[in-house]
Amino acid sequence: MSIGIVSPQVMHFAEPLPLQSGAKLADYALTYETYGALNADKSNAVLVCHALNASHHVAGVYQDEPDNVGWWDNMVGPGKALDTDKFFVIGVNNLGSCFGSTGPMHTNPATGKPYGADFPVVTVEDWVNAQALLADQLGIRQFAAVMGGSLGGMQALAWSMMFPDRLRHCLVIASTPRLSAQNIAFNDVARQAILADPDFHGGDFYAHGVVPKNGLRVARMVGHITYLSDDDMAEKFGRDLRSGSYQFGFGIDFEIESYLRYQGDKFSTYFDANTYLLITKALDYFDPAEKFGGDLAQAFACTKAQFLLVSFTTDWRFSPERSREMVQALVKNRSRVSYAEIDAPHGHDAFLLDDSRYMKVVGEYYQRIWQEMPKPSATGEQA
Repeated sequence: MSIGIVSPQVMHFAEPLPLQSGAKLADYALTYETYGALNADKSNAVLVCHALNASHHVAGVYQDEPDNVGWWDNMVGPGKALDTDKFFVIGVNNLGSCFGSTGPMHTNPATGKPYGADFPVVTVEDWVNAQALLADQLGIRQFAAVMGGSLGGMQALAWSMMFPDRLRHCLVIASTPRLSAQNIAFNDVARQAILADPDFHGGDFYAHGVVPKNGLRVARMVGHITYLSDDDMAEKFGRDLRSGSYQFGFGIDFEIESYLRYQGDKFSTYFDANTYLLITKALDYFDPAEKFGGDLAQAFACTKAQFLLVSFTTDWRFSPERSREMVQALVKNRSRVSYAEIDAPHGHDAFLLDDSRYMKVVGEYYQRIWQEMPKPSATGEQA
């Protein structure tokens, strides 16, 4: 059952936000959505953090866009794994995005023009600091859980380390404590495609009335390859030819080529090039163990949350080995941690799909959170 029609909300912040780079972001806004009802003691709130090309629109649909379904609608809603009949769920759009929160497309108050290339580089930790300020405004001092997949999982990890008293559970899906050299390489190839597009204009393409579509297309094609497994691509496309025979040119011969170009074309119509650069850099920079000499256990030493980690066997971008590494670091700290490794053929994108085993693991974990929560007594006081 879907949560139905939802509406985004906007929270403005006048106080400048200090960033890890040393810069400050003044007069910014965060776009967010909420689902379900916040209970009297505000103990049932769950923060859902989004991945690279997603947003605050986690579940439900918009009144005027019935086909715009939330990116995790299969996970969040009445009776679903994250049950909005029990939990108050918040989805926040990250700074630097192109889906509502202050980003490169917005006006720089210092110049009166779009930020463009002047928008400061932001990090996972910067996003988490901004999310904490939003939680303050909503009167939520502690989340029942912070949850995310992929880049969203990095944010959940950062929450557990930066604000250990502000979450009771941390759910990290198909994620990693740091990118491998291969992952950084893929991100850089994608960025170079954008930077080399003549329509990019050094990031100030808004003033020229153009979009670096070719760069965005290639960036999306490169990224999309990393989200799929070899088995999944083989099953869906194999070596199938689009027209049944070779064309002996450099156009589209294979169905996989057609699919990737379709994905790239679609992406270039709605995603901002500067946002793509910013978010992939945030991915590259995330490495909480770096200041501990690479010792992940030390990085987790301050955490107090209970953890659920989920990985997928065919996810070669954020492989199960990375999740096991986190589990081992948490166990070393005697943290309470559950781990599920799901045998699924879909690669990294599996965290967005409807695998029944995956949904059961997450649903049962949230049921445990719900059962462990203090319940109001008949007098209205906590039992």
